[in-house]
Amino acid sequence: HFHSIFPPASFMSYYSAISPFHVTSCLSSSGEIVVNEVSFVRKCIGSDSSHGDLWGKLICTNFKVSFITHDALPMQRFQVANRLLGEHDVPLACVEQVVTVNDAKGKQKVLCSNQKLKFNPTELILYCKDFRIIRFRFDEAGPQSAKKVCLAIAHYSQPADPQLLFGFEYVGKQYYVSLVNGVDPGGGLQMPLFDRPSEWDREIKRTGAAEWRVCSINEGYVVSPSLPEYFVVPVSLADQDLKQYLCFFTAHRIPLWCWNHPNGSALVRMASISDPLQQRKLDQRICSAITKSHPQRSDVLKSDLDKNLPNIQDIQAAFVKVRQICVIEPFEESEEKWLSSMESSRWLEYVRAFLKHSAEVVYLLEGKHVSVILQEEEDRDLSCVVSSLVQLMLDPHFRSLTGFQSLVQKEWVMAGHRFLDRCNHLKKNDKEESPLFQLFLDCVWQIINQYPAAFEFTETYLTVLSDSMWIPVFSTFLFNCPQQRTENSMVRSSHTHTNCGCIQLRQRTSMIQLRTEKALRFPPVWDWSQQFTPKDQALFNNPMYVGKGATCVQNGAVKSFRRTKKNYSSTLRGMPSSLRNILMDGHDSLTLTRRNSLVSRLKPDFSQIREVVESPTERFFRDWVSRPADLQGMLIPQLLPSHLALWRLYFLRWVPEASIPKGGPVTAYHKLSQLADEVEKLQSQLRQYKGATSASTTTSTPSAPPSDHSRMYFKAGSTHESSSTPEYLSSSFPFSPVGNMCRRSILGTPLSKFLNGAKIWLSTETLANEAL
Repeated sequence: HFHSIFPPASFMSYYSAISPFHVTSCLSSSGEIVVNEVSFVRKCIGSDSSHGDLWGKLICTNFKVSFITHDALPMQRFQVANRLLGEHDVPLACVEQVVTVNDAKGKQKVLCSNQKLKFNPTELILYCKDFRIIRFRFDEAGPQSAKKVCLAIAHYSQPADPQLLFGFEYVGKQYYVSLVNGVDPGGGLQMPLFDRPSEWDREIKRTGAAEWRVCSINEGYVVSPSLPEYFVVPVSLADQDLKQYLCFFTAHRIPLWCWNHPNGSALVRMASISDPLQQRKLDQRICSAITKSHPQRSDVLKSDLDKNLPNIQDIQAAFVKVRQICVIEPFEESEEKWLSSMESSRWLEYVRAFLKHSAEVVYLLEGKHVSVILQEEEDRDLSCVVSSLVQLMLDPHFRSLTGFQSLVQKEWVMAGHRFLDRCNHLKKNDKEESPLFQLFLDCVWQIINQYPAAFEFTETYLTVLSDSMWIPVFSTFLFNCPQQRTENSMVRSSHTHTNCGCIQLRQRTSMIQLRTEKALRFPPVWDWSQQFTPKDQALFNNPMYVGKGATCVQNGAVKSFRRTKKNYSSTLRGMPSSLRNILMDGHDSLTLTRRNSLVSRLKPDFSQIREVVESPTERFFRDWVSRPADLQGMLIPQLLPSHLALWRLYFLRWVPEASIPKGGPVTAYHKLSQLADEVEKLQSQLRQYKGATSASTTTSTPSAPPSDHSRMYFKAGSTHESSSTPEYLSSSFPFSPVGNMCRRSILGTPLSKFLNGAKIWLSTETLANEAL
């Protein structure tokens, strides 16, 4: 536990008197070393005064910025207890910008790696990628010590090489595993990682894709480093044919199977064909093979994502604007100005664009029974988002916790999404940085927000998953492609630390695999025990979930929801008739212009629908909305701009002004969790009673199971007090904004209307459409 590696207060004075080299030697057994530290530091809590500020020691290690204090936070709120991080810790990979300030000289400087600092800082401001802003004051600290710790934070938060990321230290110390004939036997995760043929075979069988097979031509990454070693292709395409085709595709990324609809339609993704002379010929051969894999030999349609969706630079620009609006700039006194600024960032517009395009693909697969190819230049960014959303809308398996994790593993990790570059862990090229994964999680949250009972996991899970991107120990987010992930797992490292604490050298040895060789095992993020206790992991569980096998009570009998293949494949799912504006806003000014858009042909005015001949698309969505919602069937989100909301837990959790004490969605979550826990206990008592009666072994009253067996974080109480809303609950739960957002004070009540349900999108045309 990294937050416990530092010595107690009684030893602090001793450690402050010895050199960094000696401190390093004391801590190196855990993989984390102290690089530099400074005492008598004040962590700012209030915006305008020092009242309530904390005093302690600021420490920079090779993993995180840590603040050690024995002072208690004022107005302490509950916070997720991460096993890798303490209450005041920030991973270095999460630090976006390091700013030093000198009050006397009126200077401030953004520190980069290996830069000099010509003045002694009186203040340090850390701008974090998870939207926190943290301030430290050095009024009572030694000026040289303060300067050194600032330089150390700037240096270690911008590593020059992937192997300087802390994951190699962490893994090297704790996760060596033996290879069996050069093969990693794997861990104990109860979910597929799609790094073996057997896991792809199971997915083929699960989806009924009988005319598809596992291909191994990329074994050893001899074909493409960005493709997995094993992937799925049509049965009619031989390995020899694929080897001939691959040189014509960008980065040798030949078409990859994603998923099969029960009606036989397939979802496929592929890179662009780099040779224009071969374009028509290859298109015909690929489409012919996909057509043969369909039971009805249906057509194949191609969707060009590069033409139809915003690019990664646009998405990054929108994300930066949202961060500026939410956490860097103070909220304005004018409510409307803040909301219009949020609208002008275009972030929600882009979220809507991806949801909308995914819904169009859903229509093709479900409504027209045709296979769809998602084409992107390199098939590693936009296609990850769209393919995942399509499967999430169509397949309830991916709405379970294990299913969702396997979806991300399949469509992002193994498909070669550039997490290292898109997260900009090395800060080498800002043009490569783009929050594609955060955009995807926001899209998922929008669907959860509209269908809360359809998902096994909560928005807390999505937020924690996003935060895990900045903890550089997980293989999931550390690398750009499967080959890079595998290569670095085969590295044998020796480490030399200099006594200055500012340079860390690594030497790579031979990568030849021997029968007795050991490999580094980078834990995947899905091993949540690395970060949270079983109790805290219960925050991931949705008490409203109605999934396959989920229990319910009808007329006093305990029953289970079961999905059959028949009702999953053939029945159109719907939602309440009051939501008839879904996808029918063709004249909405905020809709992205897209070539061949299916949705753009739909009419916004229902009074005109009977006056024109319905298109198949219109009929499909009209039939769909006319039926009651089936949470185990197809789900399509509402897509009018006013139907999309700002993901407040993610974007505003650190903003004190946006926090609602004992309010927000968490209050409903608290009550529902207690109800679900009580139902679980009653069901367990019934089972014990029936078992005891049938066996005639005892007449005593069965007792409830231990509370730690419950899936719920909040347990059912026996008294009125225990069932009331806890004092620590707020709309930021389970995060605490106290001490994590320090900027100048805010006047007025800028969020009052928004927190009471005001819409982000306020254009006249939008309001007119909503009135329908």
